[in-house]
Amino acid sequence: MGWIGEQVESIKSLQFRQVLTQAVSLGMIVTSALIIWKGLMCVTGSESPVVVVLSGSMEPGFKRGDILFLHMSKDPIRAGEIVVFNVDGREIPIVHRVIKVHEHQETGEVDVLTKGDNNFGDDRLLYAHGQLWLNRHHIMGRAVGFLPYVGWVTIIMTEKPIIKYILIGALGLLVITSKE
Repeated sequence: MGWIGEQVESIKSLQFRQVLTQAVSLGMIVTSALIIWKGLMCVTGSESPVVVVLSGSMEPGFKRGDILFLHMSKDPIRAGEIVVFNVDGREIPIVHRVIKVHEHQETGEVDVLTKGDNNFGDDRLLYAHGQLWLNRHHIMGRAVGFLPYVGWVTIIMTEKPIIKYILIGALGLLVITSKE
């Protein structure tokens, strides 16, 4: 009958109470993950405390697939820092280095210009039409640490969604069929 047949028989033999217990357990796992994420957001001050480097624009410092840990403090942003920012009209955040800082003396506000270490020019072509500088509200956080290559899992699942669906299906089947 094979492995799939055994799994189908296993699902048929489950009692309602077992299914309910496993569904509650799965819900608690998902809820715990969301609570941890929200806690990290509060501790780091960043709307996204962890991001994956999606391109080679920051090589050799950060490679595609590296995971960056972000922190956003009240300290002024300075040239040389690596920041993650969102541009109006784009969903995907960008990881680049601050190359120029323009400080407004009267307000104390700071505008920044960024550039990828592996790019030839600054990022003004990436910014929204007519925008020459990034404001503080565009900055999601400063890079404070990284884990090399771990983000490839995210990249592969984004670029090949079938792998994501197979993995989720297999994990779901594993949760449903576990007897404990």
